[in-house]
Amino acid sequence: MDEIKTSDISAENRAEILNIIENFRLMDDTFMSKVFEDKACAELLLRVILNRDDLTVVRVVSQFELKNLQGRSARLDIYAVDEHGKQYDVEVQRSDDGAAPRRARYNSSLLDANLLNPGDKFDELPESYIIFITEHDVLKGGKPLYTVNRTISELDHAIFTDGSHIIYVNGEIRNGTALGELMQDFFCKDPREMHYKVLSDRAGYFKKDKEGVDTMCKLVEDYGNKKTYEQAVRFATKLWNKGERDLQQIADLTDLPLDEVKKLFEGKTA
Repeated sequence: MDEIKTSDISAENRAEILNIIENFRLMDDTFMSKVFEDKACAELLLRVILNRDDLTVVRVVSQFELKNLQGRSARLDIYAVDEHGKQYDVEVQRSDDGAAPRRARYNSSLLDANLLNPGDKFDELPESYIIFITEHDVLKGGKPLYTVNRTISELDHAIFTDGSHIIYVNGEIRNGTALGELMQDFFCKDPREMHYKVLSDRAGYFKKDKEGVDTMCKLVEDYGNKKTYEQAVRFATKLWNKGERDLQQIADLTDLPLDEVKKLFEGKTA
């Protein structure tokens, strides 16, 4: 891989980051989000999972934030819209806990809540798909794909046509079907070994092309900095909750700037 000379990434960090990038798979949400923010890649993904060759993506956004002013917000790995206005949330989950059924329910409800404006009619609510691509067979049925729809118990489980769908894709099934080969690609580190050219080209850009690797280096470092900052804030809050009121001491222990610590606890009871 070409060495990337990026002014704001230290030489010490660059070698470590390049190794991280080399080992990225599409199952890693940081890498997956960059690859599938491309319309052609997102379109291929949805066409294979939904077994449709007529689906056209008109909008795709990675790391799309759904706001909830009254409670917990959510950040979607991939948010896409097709030509008919159908909405798609695609998540990769390496942890079984991250793909819990109630999380799927919450993402679905939060997506719905952000799709209607005051005064809109309920029948204007578009069809939605919450799709979890999981590393393990979370639902334990040995199936490559699970489709979850609400049904009416008293009507022989007829589909309740509310337009809401939840799909689990089992990453353990990597056979010779279209979906199985897609899952093989999701677990592949070398783009040259991928089955789908559009994914191979896009993944190769971020792993082998100088400009693409530069982009990923900055993204990985920013992500690491954000995680470090969040951990420091949690540590500072824990110190405060345990009774520490010396702000300089908190700053020294957490490596946070004193001004940041002051802002963090501004207005709190001493």
